[in-house]
Amino acid sequence: MTSPLSSAQAARTALATRLRHLRLDAGLAGHQLSHACGWHPAKTSRIENTRAAPSDADIRAWCTACGADGQAEDLIAAARSATSMYVEWKRLNRAGLASLQQEIVPLVERTRAFRVYCSHVVPGLLQTPAYAAAVITAYGTFHGAADDVEAAAAARVKRSKVLHKRGRQFAFLIEEPVLYSRIAGPDTTLAQLEQVIELARLPQVALGIIATRATRPLWSMESFALYDDAQVGIELLSARVTITAPGEIATYQQAFADLAGSAVYGTEARTLIRRAAAAHG
Repeated sequence: MTSPLSSAQAARTALATRLRHLRLDAGLAGHQLSHACGWHPAKTSRIENTRAAPSDADIRAWCTACGADGQAEDLIAAARSATSMYVEWKRLNRAGLASLQQEIVPLVERTRAFRVYCSHVVPGLLQTPAYAAAVITAYGTFHGAADDVEAAAAARVKRSKVLHKRGRQFAFLIEEPVLYSRIAGPDTTLAQLEQVIELARLPQVALGIIATRATRPLWSMESFALYDDAQVGIELLSARVTITAPGEIATYQQAFADLAGSAVYGTEARTLIRRAAAAHG
């Protein structure tokens, strides 16, 4: 598997390369561009070596110094895209946990085919209100952002209504240890497992469980979601990663397909879920 950070790093590198080429095409040395922009030469070096992300104002000043004002807006757009590929949770949390849940609604609404792999908790679209609150509480406590848990849980559950909209298809893969997780209390977990069984009966939902002892082509990895063939969302401990590069999307599509081949479905999946439920009882 390619690192989930590679798309973000590639985008930052591409932007830095474009800025460097602008400087070279203008016949400017690094210290000359720095003087024209009014900053220390070390800043130019950091931007060109992707050790610092340029602001909108930095890009405009750079383009002006190179006589390329017409390219500024395109480069700013590229910089914003690169920045959005890797966003730390502490930055996303500033608007509140409920806002974080609502932010993804437009993407969910326009997606027709969902493929979701979860290695730590039950997928968000399958969560009950109580289980969602437990997961979000744990997340918020760890990240120091537990101020609006109830609103965030309600927003997550509301988003799950997409499961019942026409024209959608959902494929979920869950690692078996998720079923035994103690992130929520026993009663909440039992209710959650029962809901997973019920939702898996929907004709538009395919649920696969990857058994702990299953022979598998890949190790368990970070949870990720494929939205049609357009985007991959990956949740790391420290940040959210968004992948839109076709080559890397294909990598995650292949990983999902390979893992799906190791999963059990239908009666076998329900047996694993009920076995886990008995362990919580």
